[in-house]
Amino acid sequence: MGKGKVENVGIHAMEIYFPSQYVDQVELEKFDEVAAGKYTIGLGQSKMAFCTDREDIHSICLTVLHRLIEKNNINLHDIGRLEVGTETIIDKSKSVKTFLMTLFAKEGATDIEGIDTTNACYGGTAALFNAINWVESSSWDGRKAIVVAGDIAVYGKGPARPTGGAGAVAMLIAPDAPLVFDCGVRASYMTHAYDFYKPDLASEFPYVDGKLSIQCYLSALDNCYNLFSKKMRAIDPNFKGLLSLDGMLFHSPYCKLVQKSLARVSFNDFLNTPYEERESKFPGLSQFNEFKRENTYFDRDVEKAFMTYSKDLFEAKTKPSLHLARNVGNMYTPSLYGGLVSYLVSKSPEQLIGKKFALFSYGSGLASTMYSINICNDMSAGSKLEKLINSVNESVSLLEKRMSVEPQKFTNYMQVRTENYHTAPYEPSGPVDTLFPGTYYLVKIDDQRRRTYDRKL
Repeated sequence: MGKGKVENVGIHAMEIYFPSQYVDQVELEKFDEVAAGKYTIGLGQSKMAFCTDREDIHSICLTVLHRLIEKNNINLHDIGRLEVGTETIIDKSKSVKTFLMTLFAKEGATDIEGIDTTNACYGGTAALFNAINWVESSSWDGRKAIVVAGDIAVYGKGPARPTGGAGAVAMLIAPDAPLVFDCGVRASYMTHAYDFYKPDLASEFPYVDGKLSIQCYLSALDNCYNLFSKKMRAIDPNFKGLLSLDGMLFHSPYCKLVQKSLARVSFNDFLNTPYEERESKFPGLSQFNEFKRENTYFDRDVEKAFMTYSKDLFEAKTKPSLHLARNVGNMYTPSLYGGLVSYLVSKSPEQLIGKKFALFSYGSGLASTMYSINICNDMSAGSKLEKLINSVNESVSLLEKRMSVEPQKFTNYMQVRTENYHTAPYEPSGPVDTLFPGTYYLVKIDDQRRRTYDRKL
């Protein structure tokens, strides 16, 4: 291998998986006896995917990885790194990556670096950065990397339950990619907070401080966005923040927070604009001239004014990225990448070439980064970009083939999961016939707590 610096490292192929069953949020509102619109308008959610006891973190990651390999005819000996980002932990020692090796080892492909990366919803991004850094490093041996991000987000009965979801994303990373990562502009904000955490190892459910969680998310966004803008201006003095970006994608705990986040970005642009230019660029917002970022996380007036101001920006730059989030729910680590998939399928390859996106990744506790991706200029028939978009379109179309499950049945499935979270030996009772073809599922857990999987044909 020539050791020159590689160019245009990024995503060559993507694959997404979500469960074949969902609960409708309108029906869930009625079932939970809450005000109509609480989940659909208040949270911005329409459908929530969920897993029965037939699926776990290993099975969903196996499913999405196998799909990526099959659809892109990947030679397993051509993969030098495989890393998993997840916060769905069912073993304190053995990583999810080790289960994924079952697909590689049978072909004798065992020289593969990488293990699991964990910090709430940020693990997928950390794994992705590790893969990119590996390709750009002196350790690189010329092979490609794969990143898998997957989670099953479940909450106990109550107001947090409708913000659950489940899914997995797999990405193929290599040079000369159709989606290229910008160099030198990643902006991170890392600090300590108890906003959302899972200290009880006997339960799947997190501890959540809802109000603190929103404050942490928005303050992380402020910090990352302002640092990102500063780094961008160092490279391009004409960088105008949000107006210079074709798309802005966010980790989506629920869709309404994303809309508020885009308004927050506009508020930051407003504060970063010299006083004398504000009225022309932000007409009618001068009453906020003296406002401070840190005092406005729950300021309804600021939120409302900037949501109104940024409405068209949201429609153009962010809303197309929320299709999966609205219809699947919060997938945790894959959430941001589900946003990327959603944006890509909302446009034709012609509309996407040469575009620049900013992406904001957030994981509670807390870890966050804003970075940017450029879409390559090659849109010839059969180009890498066209292949990538056609492939993810195929996966997203499965949203329409899912089965709706009534809330009582969904609640029963959740109860079975909760009661058997630590049961061994165990044979799952969830149906196999409802799974999409090609889905891996749990066959049994033996008395030594070893798990066995099969794949639905």
